[in-house]
Amino acid sequence: MNSEFGERIKVSIFGQSHSQAIGAVITGLPAGLKLDTDYIDSFMKRRAPGRNIYSTQRKEPDKPSVVSGLAGGYTTGDPLCVVIKNTNTISSDYTGFKDTPRPSHSDYPLFVKTGGYNDIRGGGHSSGRLTAPLCFAGAIALQILKKFGIEVGAHIYSIGGAEDTPFDMTDISPELLAKVKEKDFPTISDDAGKLMRVEIEKARLELDSIGGIIECAAVNLPAGLGSPMFDGVENKIAAAVFGIPAVRGIEFGAGFKASKMRGSEHNDPYFIKDGKIATKTNNHGGAIGGITTGMPLVFRAAIKPTPSISKEQDTVSISEMENKKLAIKGRHDPCIVPRAVPVFEAVTALAILDLMINEYGCRSIGDKVRE
Repeated sequence: MNSEFGERIKVSIFGQSHSQAIGAVITGLPAGLKLDTDYIDSFMKRRAPGRNIYSTQRKEPDKPSVVSGLAGGYTTGDPLCVVIKNTNTISSDYTGFKDTPRPSHSDYPLFVKTGGYNDIRGGGHSSGRLTAPLCFAGAIALQILKKFGIEVGAHIYSIGGAEDTPFDMTDISPELLAKVKEKDFPTISDDAGKLMRVEIEKARLELDSIGGIIECAAVNLPAGLGSPMFDGVENKIAAAVFGIPAVRGIEFGAGFKASKMRGSEHNDPYFIKDGKIATKTNNHGGAIGGITTGMPLVFRAAIKPTPSISKEQDTVSISEMENKKLAIKGRHDPCIVPRAVPVFEAVTALAILDLMINEYGCRSIGDKVRE
């Protein structure tokens, strides 16, 4: 099984939720980038567990240790390897799940695929725990994109029936994205955030879980990134986004609403704005024919409810081939949506940086990084 993505920037994720450590190997980074470790730490804390009542109470410091690819704090251009230790595991919580697989988890298909040798503890390599090194890699990509004036940010679009103020797809300021990142609960509207937390708490008290939608944007992108057909910007981002556990669907721009529009409604008229070509609307979400247009790149992704719930569920015993009942114990998020927001920013930044290196070359990107 391969856990690697990217063409020019390759990110390979390793480890399991309860193994000694998890981490990533990142290849293709330009040499000469001074890593802002304070920025990386603050970015990773937004994803870290155990910070509030609506996340798992597993407490992990998530302190990354770079073991190669740096010299004097600067990238060398060699493969960069980062390791993050697992320090707060309770593997006994998962005893028995290999024989009685949890509904909507990867327990059963992995049992079949590996002949029963899959690591069941904490979900093994399929766990959301593996998004920690993904955030480390994404934080590096975000630093590089910032050199080009490109900003990536996301917010919780909805949880249950509670909805946030959506992005204005023609006018998303870097200041707005930065403001949302500073919040403990990343919504544009604080009132909407309160309603969402009520939804989460209601699910938690009922021994259940709840899903939601995240909206992500990249602004100040140049026009012309990507290719038609299979190497389009949407293709690259979608592939990276589906590497995040629990993602069920993705849409760009107007998304599925476009299917109910007429061409005269969906088409985005061009006009000149501040001496540049822009569109009056942004139903295309910043990409047409797989290529960026220079408008904000905007997409939304649906996240399923956390499958580990304390309510009794139906399952089977694989060894006995009999129907069984299952009530899951342990530490699990009643809603993973809030912690997934920085992960979306991370994979989006990595996909965009990959496209930029493919378009302009690693040397050109490196020259800008070293300025």
